[in-house]
Amino acid sequence: MIAGPVRPQAHRRRNLPIPHPVHAPQAAASGDLGALPEWDLTDLYPAVDAPEVAADLKEILERSKTFETSYKGRLADMAQSNVPALVTAIRAYEELEDLMGRLISFAGLVYSENTIKPASQKFYGDVQEQITTASSHLLFFTLEINKIDDGVMETALQDSQFAHYLPWIEDLRKGKPYQLEDRVEQLFHEKSVTGAGAWNRLFDETMASLTFDVDGQELSIEPTLNMLVDPSPDTRRKASEALTQTFKENLRTFTLITNTLAKDKEISDRWRNFTDIADSRHLSNRVEREVVDALVAAVRDAYPRLSHRYYKLKAKWLGMDQLNTWDRNAPLPNADTRVIPWDEAKDTVLSAYSAFSPDMAEIAGRFFDRRWIDAPARSGKAPGAFAHPTVPSAHPYVLVNYQGKIRDVMTLAHELGHGVHQVLAAPNGPLMAPTPLTLAETASVFGEMLTFKSLLAKADNPQTRKVMLASKAEDMINTVVRQIAFYTFERKVHTERRNGELTSDKIGELWLSVQGESLGPAIKLSEGYETFWTYIPHFIHSPFYVYAYAFGDCLVNSLYAVYEEAETGFQEKYFDLLKAGGTKHHSELLAPFGLSAVDPDFWKKGLSVIERIIDELEALEEA
Repeated sequence: MIAGPVRPQAHRRRNLPIPHPVHAPQAAASGDLGALPEWDLTDLYPAVDAPEVAADLKEILERSKTFETSYKGRLADMAQSNVPALVTAIRAYEELEDLMGRLISFAGLVYSENTIKPASQKFYGDVQEQITTASSHLLFFTLEINKIDDGVMETALQDSQFAHYLPWIEDLRKGKPYQLEDRVEQLFHEKSVTGAGAWNRLFDETMASLTFDVDGQELSIEPTLNMLVDPSPDTRRKASEALTQTFKENLRTFTLITNTLAKDKEISDRWRNFTDIADSRHLSNRVEREVVDALVAAVRDAYPRLSHRYYKLKAKWLGMDQLNTWDRNAPLPNADTRVIPWDEAKDTVLSAYSAFSPDMAEIAGRFFDRRWIDAPARSGKAPGAFAHPTVPSAHPYVLVNYQGKIRDVMTLAHELGHGVHQVLAAPNGPLMAPTPLTLAETASVFGEMLTFKSLLAKADNPQTRKVMLASKAEDMINTVVRQIAFYTFERKVHTERRNGELTSDKIGELWLSVQGESLGPAIKLSEGYETFWTYIPHFIHSPFYVYAYAFGDCLVNSLYAVYEEAETGFQEKYFDLLKAGGTKHHSELLAPFGLSAVDPDFWKKGLSVIERIIDELEALEEA
């Protein structure tokens, strides 16, 4: 997902990763897929009821209390007269962050295995509460660091060991203008479990428990969504109608969750004096509002040249004047609909990675060899896909719902890209390994591109090439156009919410307005589609997360163009980018490649890659 996806925010996020937004295709019989791996979480803890879990939960509370007693109220004096002691305090804080991260990662991954299992729900909830209690004793630490006088801080940073933490300190101090009085911060922190965290959990458990009646067969959401890419128009229509029916039956719940979380965010933004509804996200992403605004403007301006044009072509290919909403992701005529066994998917991705860099393939190979992947689609399992970094003292885990189609192979390539990135960034430690969401999609989208280019090179006839190019164009439209439409929808919802509660009808109206604008006249917005905002987890877990996908896709398009033109040295610079984790701003990371996200032409360059694919599709159509 957390994307994915799938990375935590700049400072550790205490909830589940966000799934990757690509829907897997039609379910295949498990026997056709070969042996699908299930992850081994014992590298974190032996079991839910293992004594190590109870011992570590007890330890973090005791150590957090001791930490508070030892350091609270002393940091400014230490910065002025005893910098080595301040370094010792930061290291102790870092160790506690790692231990708490290990516990909540384990609980979250266990929960994602079966989100409707009462024991997993209780375990995740209990661990989350205990982590929140323990971390409340640490809350003072970052608040006090931000109160240190600028001159004192500048002098203290002459100490090389303290200067090691400069990227983390700079990130903290960017949030200084929005910092509240200590007791208010503590209240916000402790109330998060019964506030936003509780509503997040309600969404997850409600979504996981929903059933959809397709021709008398009761299905969960994942296989029902999968039917939207079935070759049969009738199957796609029935799946869409089943989704609509269940979403309508639960609209009251999803509308309440959306209203409550939007209000919760408005309260926090108002207290912290954020001037724009997305500024808190931009801050955690370490990206300027102007850069995001330029991205959004460039993508919206390109709608007619991208999605409108592509869906007009697709309607023609399917013999229709207008596509129904359930036809948007339909497979093309003559598309490869065979079931791809797991071992073939593994070999496809690893060979593509290896052609770029054997080191990259070796790291990705660990996920298969050491059981860091959970692949089967199971009832109650979290939908979508994600790569979870856990903590630097352990390693990442990848979750996919593998169904055996080409998009599943691409999703695997995407999540393994995250995994490689997370492994390479881990040496930066718990405070500086996490990558901002805008850059966290770099390796994942690059991994997808490597895999796609590898498969495209093997296309042995124009028809195969056409189908593959169309599939790539569609995925890129889903990643860029659809996600910017999502961002636009969120802005409308949060803006309108400030004038009072929104009805289900009003939210549906806002949804249809942005979908109509982004999809274009070649797609008919079918009755019932106004409810399809309900199942998007990004809106719930991480407001305004979604533009990171478009940011990452456009960035990688530009980056890949540099790779194709480079004679030598690209791989080394690329690995340096991934190894940086959260230690550098996007401007520093892109400079070695001659790229700048501040340049208005940067986004146009990335979008032109999609345009050229559609140009080739049109040329193939005319040939």
